[in-house]
Amino acid sequence: MAQRRGQSGDRREPVFDASPDVRAEVRADPADRPAAKPSPRKPKSKSRKKRGPRRSLVGRAAYWAAVAGLWIVIGGAGTIAYVGAHLPPIQSLEIPKRPPSIHIVDMDGRALARRGDMAGEVLALKELPAYVPKAFVAIEDRRFYDHYGVDPMGIARAAVANVMHRGVAQGGSTLTQQLAKNLFLTQERTVTRKLQEVLLAMWLERKFSKTQILELYLNRVYFGAGAYGIEQASLRYFGKSARQMNVAEAAMLAGLVKSPSRLAPTRNFNAAEKRARIVLAAMTELGFISAANEKVAVAKPPRIVAQGSNGAVNYVADWIMDALNDTLGHIEEDLIVYTTINARLQASAEISLADELSAKGVKAGIEQGALIAMTPDGAVRAMVGGRDYAESQFNRAVAAKRQPGSAFKPFVYLTALEHGLTPDTVRVDAPVKVKGWSPENYTHEYFGPVKLTKALAMSLNTVAVRLTMELTPMAVIRTAHRLGIASKLEPNASIALGTSEVSPLELVGAFATFANGGYAVMPHVIERVTGTKGKQLYARNPQPLGRVVEARYIGMMNQMMQETLSMGTAHKAALPGWQAAGKTGTSQDFRDAWFVGYTANLVTGVWLGNDDNSPMKKVTGGGLPVDIWSRFMRDGHQGVPVAALPSTPGEGLFTNLFGGAQSSPGPTPPASIGAQQPATQQQAAGGAGLDGWLLNNLFGRSRN
Repeated sequence: MAQRRGQSGDRREPVFDASPDVRAEVRADPADRPAAKPSPRKPKSKSRKKRGPRRSLVGRAAYWAAVAGLWIVIGGAGTIAYVGAHLPPIQSLEIPKRPPSIHIVDMDGRALARRGDMAGEVLALKELPAYVPKAFVAIEDRRFYDHYGVDPMGIARAAVANVMHRGVAQGGSTLTQQLAKNLFLTQERTVTRKLQEVLLAMWLERKFSKTQILELYLNRVYFGAGAYGIEQASLRYFGKSARQMNVAEAAMLAGLVKSPSRLAPTRNFNAAEKRARIVLAAMTELGFISAANEKVAVAKPPRIVAQGSNGAVNYVADWIMDALNDTLGHIEEDLIVYTTINARLQASAEISLADELSAKGVKAGIEQGALIAMTPDGAVRAMVGGRDYAESQFNRAVAAKRQPGSAFKPFVYLTALEHGLTPDTVRVDAPVKVKGWSPENYTHEYFGPVKLTKALAMSLNTVAVRLTMELTPMAVIRTAHRLGIASKLEPNASIALGTSEVSPLELVGAFATFANGGYAVMPHVIERVTGTKGKQLYARNPQPLGRVVEARYIGMMNQMMQETLSMGTAHKAALPGWQAAGKTGTSQDFRDAWFVGYTANLVTGVWLGNDDNSPMKKVTGGGLPVDIWSRFMRDGHQGVPVAALPSTPGEGLFTNLFGGAQSSPGPTPPASIGAQQPATQQQAAGGAGLDGWLLNNLFGRSRN
């Protein structure tokens, strides 16, 4: 049946299990099959037709150059967009105000130091000699008037010079780029910062004229030695206005811009002069000056004026800047700070400390020292915070915390007097033991029963410890805090020997209470602050802080501490013609040596030691510190009317002999505590009033 259907044209179904002949019948004729696509994996047939002729080499190069150029344009546009996005908003790109300049003067208005950017008067280009701006153009940007902020020719020339010299011999930055960097950018050397500089330079060229750009540049560029701007630099180095500069001076300043710190003539005059000659040669080459002018300028180099002190007064300036921040907060304008410092005494303090340490410091194993002097009402007249400010800016007079040693003992003895003892009270100088601790006297000698006056003058450790345990350490600490010691003090028996650390400023301020009659003081250095146009921004309120020690106890303490200078540990500290009192101090293992002494005119403290707290070579407070103190104080009292230390008539020997009522604390002092009052030589030598006269003329001074 299947065969009939096939013959009649009906559909035949394939039979897969049929015979080979049948399977052959149902195979497709190869001619009826569609052409097969060549397999991509098969190699091309050799018989395949060849393509058309290849592109020429020039065509291919042009094609790829166009592609590369397109990508460069795209990359450049993206880079510019990125750099521009990280610039400040255009509306904020105004010429920024320079940081304020702080002018610090002494009590008489004499200049002490400057802080902040020392910028002088802003000068217009027309106010300067023509060769001044030309000097900068010649050495920094000779195509200044021909470019639009960026100079491709200058960059290429610098690149060639750098390759020739195998290093950075020239820079490609224009004056406008330098101005952009100085005004708006940091000094970091990155590609991004350089691109920002380029964009800002073009913006400056669009916004300002060439004259304005050059004026901005000359009034803002840094010239080293803290001087910003052409006027300040001329004043700093030549002692004259930039309006009066000659060609040689203009060339030297133009040469400094390349490396102001290294080339500053105050630091390296030879290098500055050599650079100035290069500038002069460039000016001659460009026709800005004649060859004759160049020869004259080379033959007569600039004369650098003497510079102001760059020494210890900077410790004062740093302290003042800290105080200004606390007093005025953020500073946005130029200021004049009127201080309590006496420039003559400041110089004397620096010389006294430096000379003595130079002569004896190495042998004695002393690396550092500090000195601070103030009036009895706390006005700081001089401060030296270290041996060499250039070497170390750490202010030891204010910030160092050191063990005062026996210089702390006056607080022990004052506590004893306030608890009913007197200078003539007797205590036993003998070995003592407190919870296993056995303090000894410095000389290892013991004097048995001694009066408190002698115990303090001889700095007997055992008596001070006995008194402290008798009165309690906390009572002594309360006394020290009442007089102005702000540091933490440990309430133990060793507090009597000054084992808790204090700063020189604290200790001297506390001793000022003895010199002023018993009144609290706040050490201060700023009297007033004004703007440069005279507007007063701050003035110290001189209100007294009130009495903290009764006058009778001050009189007793002053009599006792005078004995320290006349027959005690500071016997070398006599100050002819003046009553002086004080106390020496030496910490354990000779790590610190102190002397704090005072008159009715000045309270001065000297500390010597090492920053690493290493021991000195048996330096005591009665040695080198007393020498430094005496040298400074003799200078500080020249021409000053003699005044006696505060004392209470009726106290001391007069009371012991004849009896007498206790004196009252006395009236409140005038606004200027410790003001100088004339006194006779008799009073100065022997004490105030009848008591001093009796001591000197009837019985002689006690020598216990």
